[in-house]
Parts: sequence; C-alpha cells; structure tokens
Amino acid sequence: MYSVEWQKRELPRAHILLWMSEKIRPDKIDAIIYAEIPDPETDPEFYEIVTTNMIHVPCGKHNMSSPCIIENKCSKRHLRALLADTITGNDGYPLYRRRSEENNGRTLILKVKYKNVLVDNSWIVPY
Repeated sequence: MYSVEWQKRELPRAHILLWMSEKIRPDKIDAIIYAEIPDPETDPEFYEIVTTNMIHVPCGKHNMSSPCIIENKCSKRHLRALLADTITGNDGYPLYRRRSEENNGRTLILKVKYKNVLVDNSWIVPY
C-alpha cells in the first residue's frame, strides 16, 4: 500500500507500507537499512550520494538557527547514539547500527556556517 504526496518545490514523497512474511530480526535489519557513511573507496558514487543527501546538517551548538531547532533542541532527535549493532527498542522501533570511529565507523568534515564540523554516523539519516 502506498500514498504519494507533493512537498514544497513540487517534490514527491511516498509513504509505503510493506508486510513482511516473517518478523524481521535486528541482525537482518542491517542488510536492508543503513545509517552509516559508506566506504568512499569501494563505492565512490554511493558515498557521494549519501554524503550529499543523507546527512542531517549539524544543528544545536553548530547551528542554533537550523529549522529543526525547537525549544533549543533538535526536533529530529539528532545526534543519534552510536551503536555497534542494531537493536530493537522497547517500543518495537529499531535503533540502527551506527558504528563509532573506534568501531570501524567513518567520519567526514562538513562546512556549517563557515566552520568545519566533524560528522560521524550519529548525523546520518537512515537509508
């Protein structure tokens, strides 16, 4: 089942509901949904897509005028926790694997408000 709506600047957005034949386990989620910076050496094109489109631009102390800041905190709940493995929360929603730099996670430098900010997997929007 799906529904398509049109956002500002006439961009489409789809809400898609999928039924799984079996309940998915956290160890299988990592094969479907990612929340990490990909390896630029093995797939430079994918790295470029993710680092251009799937980073929640650093807000909070880096940019308090960001549109996501409401009552002095990020309404999108970033920074996300860095986790070695995906786990299922008490509410049934997954907390995605976002490896730290010490655990083979990647980082990059992003320019925000004329400053260089070190971005790690805690800023990545799941894809």
